[in-house]
Amino acid sequence: MADRTTKRTNRPAPQVGANDVGKLPPQALELEDSVIGALMIEKEAYVTVSELLRPESFYKDQNRLIFEAIRALAAKDQPIDVLSVAEKLKSQGTLVEAGGALYLSELTRKVASTAHLYYHAQIVAQKATARDLIAMAARIEEHAYDDTQDVDDLMQEAEAGIFEISQRSQKRDVTQIDPVIGEAFERMRKASKNEGNISGVPSGFHELDKITSGWQRSDLVIIAARPAMGKTAFVLSMAKNIAVNYKKPVAMFSLEMSNVQLVNRLIMNVCEIEGDKIKNGKLTKSEWSQLEHKVNDLLGAPIYVDDTPSLSVFELRSKARKLVREHHVELIIIDYLQLMNASGMSFGSREQEVSIISRNLKQLAKELDIPIIALSQLNRGVEARTGVEGKQPQLSDLRESGAIEQDADMVCFIHRPEYYHLYNDEKTGKDLRGLGQIIVAKHRNGATDSIWLRFRSKFAKFQNEDETFDDSDLAPLPTEGNVTISSKMNRIVNNAPVDMSPDGASLKNDVPF
Repeated sequence: MADRTTKRTNRPAPQVGANDVGKLPPQALELEDSVIGALMIEKEAYVTVSELLRPESFYKDQNRLIFEAIRALAAKDQPIDVLSVAEKLKSQGTLVEAGGALYLSELTRKVASTAHLYYHAQIVAQKATARDLIAMAARIEEHAYDDTQDVDDLMQEAEAGIFEISQRSQKRDVTQIDPVIGEAFERMRKASKNEGNISGVPSGFHELDKITSGWQRSDLVIIAARPAMGKTAFVLSMAKNIAVNYKKPVAMFSLEMSNVQLVNRLIMNVCEIEGDKIKNGKLTKSEWSQLEHKVNDLLGAPIYVDDTPSLSVFELRSKARKLVREHHVELIIIDYLQLMNASGMSFGSREQEVSIISRNLKQLAKELDIPIIALSQLNRGVEARTGVEGKQPQLSDLRESGAIEQDADMVCFIHRPEYYHLYNDEKTGKDLRGLGQIIVAKHRNGATDSIWLRFRSKFAKFQNEDETFDDSDLAPLPTEGNVTISSKMNRIVNNAPVDMSPDGASLKNDVPF
């Protein structure tokens, strides 16, 4: 039998060992032996514990190496017994380190029955989780004594470590379909009582709600656009509709604006007073009266705002849980995804970090059973294309990570042709001034389509196209003698081409919402 003091390898650092007061790491060596022995006796044993155990679950190095060999055999659907495991270890050059063939046979002889295999495996897994927590706590303690360490970073690292351990240890059992059918029927009955066949959280935009049936529970919705298309204006208009019109609690995490800036935008939206006047307070008597009257709609509204800069997914998780538990929030909005971070974890690239963030947002939506809406930037591919249809965003324009598209249940784009000086749709003759197009480009549980909303730029407000509005909101069409607009995006002023890029001077006066 091999020396059991063989040097351990592939263990997470720092190592957990007997400390100064004589404590030993949590372990269950006899149960480890029993589990490994059972895996080499019972044909279906590995299937029973495969989701529960990993090589690092075993404290004894020999058992860890043997489990790695068993897992490799199972991955190739090969038989698992003493001979096949010994042969696999031999081919890997680890048979001696794993205790040799004699140790393998001893393990099988220790097993009287495999009846309690799953229970024993649970204990082994729990001991491993306890060791992981001790190792993480030791690492945090060491860093906490280091004066050069930033405390905020240390807290992020601790939270990330706890989160990673909890994710590894979580396991959901399969569910027989009957109770799920019951829950589905109950949701259908509740939805049938709602007006307009809305089963989710209504946006307040009627044509959009017809496509989505409202924002659905556990969905991750990405709303993406180029800068100045009105992403924040859209979600603020929607938050107002949800909280004020439908009395449903909504939370908004703003990584770009402060709480006061966000509320100022809401006041502009609800009171229909221009942003400059809100900022400098230069209101007429009638505007003060209008402000005092309409702002009452916002007072007491179940809208919760958080302006934590550089919010991490781990901070978001804890804050979101509290909002749902204490305030019964039914929808969360994040403005915007690319400003979030996954601090406490290391990544090879920003794209990998964004992938982790989007994956965690989807997991959070499922865990809380509410829709999460995250705003996202688009890359510059839109600017290189021409024409009314060419300027419409595409899924390939999503910035930094294809994982965003993959994780999202729905992807919507905001497109305002007027921003690119496209005032008419040549196909339909539709006047595009003051309109924003909401394009549902991906819809995992429904159809894709697009709708038009009215965009009132001076109030940073989206509203239904059929709602009344002041015609003075619309920019005047260019006169024939001065400007000509064609479907090829050429703008001619006095027979000379003008820069049409969004960064060009010709677009300076567009409202950046």
